[in-house]
Order: sequence, then C-alpha cells, then structure tokens
Amino acid sequence: MAGQRQNQIADRIKVIVAELVERRLKDPRLGFVTITDVRVTGDHQHASVFYTVLGDADAIEGSGAALRSATGMLRSEVGKRLGLRHTPSLEFFLDAVPESARHIEDLLAQAKASDAEVAAQAEGARYAGEADPYKHHDEEQ
Repeated sequence: MAGQRQNQIADRIKVIVAELVERRLKDPRLGFVTITDVRVTGDHQHASVFYTVLGDADAIEGSGAALRSATGMLRSEVGKRLGLRHTPSLEFFLDAVPESARHIEDLLAQAKASDAEVAAQAEGARYAGEADPYKHHDEEQ
C-alpha cells in the first residue's frame, strides 16, 4: 500500500516538473530536456529526478546547471501542486539509460557485422578431411 502511494507521488512529481521545465523555466542554458523518471524515498522526503538532454556535451552540461539553479523554484511549485504537508527535496540526475542503450545497439551492430564476415568466409569452405571423421560402430561389421 505504501509503495503505491510512493509511486503516485513520484508520477505526479514527474508530470509537474516536466510541465514546469517546458513552460516556466526560461534559462538560456536549458536544452531540450525530457524528464524520464522520478523516484521518491519511502518517507516522501526526497525525490530523485532523472532527465535526458538531446544534444552534445555542452547542452547536457548547461541543462544540468539550469536545472540545479532552478531547484528551489521547482520544489516550491511541486509543493504547491502536490498539497503534501512536507515537500520532498529534489535532486536531478542525468539518466544514463539512453546512452547505455545506444552503446548496446552499437555493440550488437558490430557483432552482426562480425558474424556476417565469418559467414562470408565460411561460404564455399570444405572440410579438411572426411565430412564425417568419426568411426561408427555399425560400419565395423
């Protein structure tokens, strides 16, 4: 039961922060940010907000700085909209999942290319000895 309430609060914070970042945050350092996940502690005192940024390293760094500098305003708005007795503190983390997925996709593409190369080399190959080098007991009689 407590986990369900925790998830509801996390989902609500995710929606509120995403809306605030899109509409209210006017920091020029802020790039194209997507709020991907929010995790709230069991006592609802702290929320970890995960985000991704579309762009290069400068866009990622600038967006992180913009979010950190706007944490107070975002927390205040979250508190107003949630209506809880205690507003959770917010901490922003760059979500590494998309980067990890991209890396895995690159590795899979390399493996596929390597498999295709081995298959091309094996095409038309013949056994060095007999096709079936093992002795069979039924042939000895």
